[in-house]
Amino acid sequence: MGFARTCSVALVGVEGVVVEVQADLEPGVAAFTLVGLPDKSLVESRDRVRAAVVNSGAEWPQKKLTVGLSPASVPKSGSGFDLAVACAVLGAAERLDPRELTDLMMIGELGLDGRVRPVRGVLPAVLAAADAGYRQVVVPEQTVAEASLVPGVSVLGIRSLRQLIAVLADEPVPDEENPLEEGRPDPLLAGLTTPGTGVGAGLPPGDHTPDLADVAGQHGARRALEVAAAGRHHIFFKGPPGAGKTMLAERLPGLLPALRPKESLEVTAVHSVAGTLPPGQPLVHRPPYCAPHHSATMASLVGGGTGLPRPGAVSLAHHGVLFVDEAAECSPRVLDALRQPLESGHVVVARAAGMMRMPARFLLALAANPCPCGRHGTTGGGCECRPSSIRRYRARLSGPLMDRVDLRIAVEPVARSELLALGRGAESTADVAERVRAARERAAARYAGTPWHTNSEVPGHELRTRWQVRPGALAHAERDLECGLLTARGLDRVLRVAWTAADLAGRDRPTREDVNWALELRTGVRRGTVATAAGAQTPTARTKGRTGGRAEVSDARNG
Repeated sequence: MGFARTCSVALVGVEGVVVEVQADLEPGVAAFTLVGLPDKSLVESRDRVRAAVVNSGAEWPQKKLTVGLSPASVPKSGSGFDLAVACAVLGAAERLDPRELTDLMMIGELGLDGRVRPVRGVLPAVLAAADAGYRQVVVPEQTVAEASLVPGVSVLGIRSLRQLIAVLADEPVPDEENPLEEGRPDPLLAGLTTPGTGVGAGLPPGDHTPDLADVAGQHGARRALEVAAAGRHHIFFKGPPGAGKTMLAERLPGLLPALRPKESLEVTAVHSVAGTLPPGQPLVHRPPYCAPHHSATMASLVGGGTGLPRPGAVSLAHHGVLFVDEAAECSPRVLDALRQPLESGHVVVARAAGMMRMPARFLLALAANPCPCGRHGTTGGGCECRPSSIRRYRARLSGPLMDRVDLRIAVEPVARSELLALGRGAESTADVAERVRAARERAAARYAGTPWHTNSEVPGHELRTRWQVRPGALAHAERDLECGLLTARGLDRVLRVAWTAADLAGRDRPTREDVNWALELRTGVRRGTVATAAGAQTPTARTKGRTGGRAEVSDARNG
């Protein structure tokens, strides 16, 4: 009788669970039994492992073989257990020393010829192994860079099972030639992507970033976009077709600072599990950008699918931007599913196969037309929509959802003089991003020693007690709170936006103008003067022309 054990990792969402792979050989009729709640792809590993062992030059034991995956109560899925199963079988057959396998963590799929194929989710799997105390990990050669991101772990990248047997048996390691012709893609990398998602889905393109200088006019909307990036405030653009709502939202990721090291690991882990991580990009440094179609289902937005749930768009946009264009065309149930992750920063999906918790701290950008035809309220638009149709159209954006949106901007058509202006180019993304970076640094210095980094993360109680605005700055906000134009959550969000406006202007505390401007974007009621990016004050009480970014009035009571 022979027995050996080694370890691998089962992924439950974006979190890993260490699984002990045990192999037991007993006299009897040759059979291969796999137990421990395996799924279909894992059950098929019996045939893959047997062929890979034989084609690697090792002898397959002709005995009763039982392979157990412990803990048995955790569902196991995927082909990443093949390498651990093969080594456990060879250890039980005494082809390998079982003592050499005990402290090893193995992740990889086996081909019938013995080659080791990469699998998704290597980074969260190695993170789970490191947390469990394992310091030696064996992974496919193509995922060495991703696994090496975890500090304190020794990573061994192999190309075939034959090489791993030689390393563990202290034999000369054979060279595995690459059979591919130069210039041809490696078919082994297909295991790193999910069919239908496309490589890099949810990640910004590396070769080109849309420039904010391409947007003509829209000064108020550009200012709101800058505030949204500086404080990570959710934003809603409302206006007729062709006014520039989508252009503005697409340029929001370029204004965000680069991800911090911890954030990079979290984002990379999510995209590795989802199969959207480009093979040549082991670590994501830039904030992701995800823009699902307005016909997306709830499962594709918050996560789901058959068996164990998979990350949805809210998780793919973690620490980045989730842009929902044509939001009023989305299902109200799908949009309301965003309410919980907007508050908590994560989403918990429960299915029959198990429960999964996924990160979902994203910056939400919404865009919608004022009515089904898009011409309501425009000069000479000729809207023919019935009032009941307009009400139903706007009601798809529920009050509780809009109560979680800090900035609401009415984007109006660009004037001819602004569209055809020559020699007066708008500020570029790089210029605005520099101000955003400086504002983020001021906020980070203020919140040093706390778990918060941006203004949108700070609880309202802390802003009202620990970091107070200047005396008298909340006069209008308190009045709106009493008359019902503002909720308690709305007051907290007004304070957060006011602090961001002060950070951009270089002030130590928000002034009355900062609070009034944040309140105007919240309720749609214009008040006196507002502060610009440079700290100057501009009159707004009688400015009702085409500013390209006046606050919305018709939906004031949504706040």
